[in-house]
Amino acid sequence: MHKVVIQFNKNDFEYDVYSLVKSFYTEAEVSIAQEEVQVTEEIQADQETKICLDYTPESITITVRDDAQQVFGESISLDYYLDRKETKNQLKQLLYKGLSQVTGRQLPWGTLSGIRPTKIAMKLIEEGRTNVETANYLRETYYTNHAKTALCVTIANRERDILKNIDYEQGYSLYVGIPFCPSICLYCSFSSYPLKQWTKRVDEYLDTLCREITYVSQKFAHKKLNTIYMGGGTPTTLEPYQMERLLAHIQKSFSFDYLEEYTIEAGRPDSITDEKLKVIRKYPVTRISVNPQTMNQETLDIIGRRHTVEDTKQAFYLARENGFDNINMDLIVGLPGETQEMMEHTLKEIKALDPDSLTIHSLAVKRAARLNMFRDQYKEMSFENNQKIMDMAAKCAQSMEMGPYYLYRQKNMKGNMENVGYAKVDKAGIYNILIMEEKQTIMAVGAGAATKLVFDRGERIERVENVKDVGIYIERIDEMIERKEKAIQTYLQ
Repeated sequence: MHKVVIQFNKNDFEYDVYSLVKSFYTEAEVSIAQEEVQVTEEIQADQETKICLDYTPESITITVRDDAQQVFGESISLDYYLDRKETKNQLKQLLYKGLSQVTGRQLPWGTLSGIRPTKIAMKLIEEGRTNVETANYLRETYYTNHAKTALCVTIANRERDILKNIDYEQGYSLYVGIPFCPSICLYCSFSSYPLKQWTKRVDEYLDTLCREITYVSQKFAHKKLNTIYMGGGTPTTLEPYQMERLLAHIQKSFSFDYLEEYTIEAGRPDSITDEKLKVIRKYPVTRISVNPQTMNQETLDIIGRRHTVEDTKQAFYLARENGFDNINMDLIVGLPGETQEMMEHTLKEIKALDPDSLTIHSLAVKRAARLNMFRDQYKEMSFENNQKIMDMAAKCAQSMEMGPYYLYRQKNMKGNMENVGYAKVDKAGIYNILIMEEKQTIMAVGAGAATKLVFDRGERIERVENVKDVGIYIERIDEMIERKEKAIQTYLQ
């Protein structure tokens, strides 16, 4: 086993350092220790890398030892307390140089370990920098490679164009969470619950959800509702009468005068029926998702999707027959056992369907996912993702006349890559951009939903989270509403 220990002489920038180290040593066990504890002395491991960071008011020193032999050491001089952001950037640059030398690797995203690289690019462009100046800044400050830099700048420009009609200050968006799924996928860490266990309480959940929706509609009656996104879970686990009830309540609660987009994430093909699609079509829903994740049956069986490739095709055709002209499909790269050839097959099948947008996710296994909790059962499986596969996906999207329009990253992503949304002209998901760029307040309702209050022209963001457990959400809905009320009174009045 490879053990990596980060040793500090002072509590500062631990999370940033940990995230960057984990990007280089994705499969290693990484821990943090204080110098005086001497935890590393007692660790027995096949291989051990120790990274020591020494902070003083005038400098930062880093040393890297592999199995007690020093392989890198360097210092930088700075005013540690003058500019915290600049100090952090220089620290990560120094650490990156050391880890690159030790591992012999360069990371495509350089020192960037956060999930929103395009947010940096957009801010620079909005400040008046040219594309070239923005690209140079990303490469020089964060060591991003040329391909990722170009992708980042391209998407930032397209995002700005897509959002040109959105009112950041007087507008807001609404997220509606349906936390039920036909089954729980192997990689999933969202607040999702097997529908079979909750069937008898779905109506009770909707009673509670509608109460929270009513509160938001009344509290924001003076604002402009720009986008609605119903996600989960799987919204189409609702029965047709339940979907009708929920959509009717949303319709009567809000003005749609300024609505730019209304998305329902149909998601799982095994939850989509003609009757449900006809209910959705009665309302001004502009965009839905039919998400296969893969078009290889053996992988679907492994990850617990419980539907077939043919089910995906039939759900897509059914949506087209019902008049949906903006259909997104999600794919995941790096699923257990999937090879490059299998991904190539999936893309060929998706191209034949010709969706309006395509989101390529790099597998990120979080702590709460069953794939992580029971990793010993899957340790023999390969998890393949690399730049060649991502380029193949991008080329396929381009062949369908789609261009990249939003991007985000997650921790523990296979291949240290990214998630990219591709869309045809006028088919991009506006809500997807808003949630990533954090330009506008998003009011979120439902179990596990997280509201983001954006103010001071996007310079400040406050989160208000609902409890994840469905039963507790139902029991404590008054508290969930009170949390929102208190935050709104504190930050938005």
